[in-house]
Amino acid sequence: MRVFTGDCQRVRYSLLACLCSGTLKGAATQTFGVPSTAAIRYKTWKRLSLFALLGLLLSWILAVGGCTPGSNRGATSTQEVEFWTMQLQPQFTDYFNQLIASFEAKNPGVKIRWTDVPWSAMESKILTAVSAKTAPDVVNLNPDFASQLASRNAWLDLDAKVPTQVRASYLANIWQATTLNGKSFGIPWYLATGITIYNSALLQQAGIKSPPATYAELAQVAQQVKEKTGKYAFFASFVPEDSAQVLESFVQMGVKLVDDQGKAAFNTPEGKAAFQYWVDLYKNGLLPKEALTQGHQRAIELYQAGEIAILDSGVQFLDAIAKNAPAIAKVSATSPQVTGKTGKRNVAVMNLFVPRDTNIPDAAVKFALFVTNDENQLTFAKAANVLPSTVKALQDNYFKTLPGNATPMDKARVVSANQLKLASVLIPAMKDRNLLQKAIYENLQAAMLGEKTVDQAVADAAVEWDKRS
Repeated sequence: MRVFTGDCQRVRYSLLACLCSGTLKGAATQTFGVPSTAAIRYKTWKRLSLFALLGLLLSWILAVGGCTPGSNRGATSTQEVEFWTMQLQPQFTDYFNQLIASFEAKNPGVKIRWTDVPWSAMESKILTAVSAKTAPDVVNLNPDFASQLASRNAWLDLDAKVPTQVRASYLANIWQATTLNGKSFGIPWYLATGITIYNSALLQQAGIKSPPATYAELAQVAQQVKEKTGKYAFFASFVPEDSAQVLESFVQMGVKLVDDQGKAAFNTPEGKAAFQYWVDLYKNGLLPKEALTQGHQRAIELYQAGEIAILDSGVQFLDAIAKNAPAIAKVSATSPQVTGKTGKRNVAVMNLFVPRDTNIPDAAVKFALFVTNDENQLTFAKAANVLPSTVKALQDNYFKTLPGNATPMDKARVVSANQLKLASVLIPAMKDRNLLQKAIYENLQAAMLGEKTVDQAVADAAVEWDKRS
């Protein structure tokens, strides 16, 4: 953030420093003994001249700069809100330029400086900026990573900044996803519910008429696809630093991950059953070996190569499949995401956050609410093939009704929007969430490789989580 007329304030401090140093210098050069009358007159004239010169200079700067003593945000001040997004250029450059121009026209005293940061660089850049107290005034992050900083009190408490009626315009379960210890720390932006993208030709080759709806059905499909085609039904990553898909599957299967005190709550029959599910799939050769070493990107690669039948992903990946693998795109269809006995669906959320150290919180919050209001969310959702997080925008027919010449993308959008009422952020904001995933995934891998029994793996994961510092 920059307040342009704040330069006057910095000049005032600089002049004060000069004035003090000049006075001290005069005192320091005084010789020992009693000075003569002439010397006293000379030094007095010199000191008065210095004061007069600095006073004249200060008056000139204040007059030219248009600022007045005691305030760096007068009527002519301009506040600059620094805004970071995550990997949205160049596709949405025009959208944001128009959005920013519209906001600035409605708020003459505020300027927006927009920076787009690559996905791979965002975490390190924002961590460094927050630590150095140079963070942008508004930043785009997902709640998983932002919650780690929320536990360090890095974000502005929004409960006092966002009126209740404005907060009610957002989907309640999505707003709740960015609360920690009862305090709101993020403003919801765009959403994506995972959907099942499947290769209808490969499933047909395996004698399967419809895609699986549950994890129990998925295991059956995996066996049948392997036996009939020699290929895999799907790919899931068990890399601790990568996708949370497997961790989310635990919740969908009815596992409670942590209790109200933050202690491990998954060393239960349900937790052991979830561990056993994934261990059996791997040991029975129904998951690719690289599931232990490669991330979710590998699933996309395998699907586009026709090597797996099912991809758990977002609507937006249909465009990538159409460009990278046209033949696979032609036989691809979509259905609701696979779930467990709870029927829960996961939703991925992007939020806007305002750092606690910003010195223009009102302007920052105002801009964040503008970016995420009904009108702007609807426009962006249509352009980006995502879902809005406001109640009114989601009621638009665009998310409910298929056009007469519906494309696979149109069908996927409606599927995605329809399951939003059953969707939530399955793993809520919590301190050290990444350590929870690490403890579970590493012990799950040990069980898959036969290094531990399932019971031992579950118990060890619980102990590892509970003993964290």
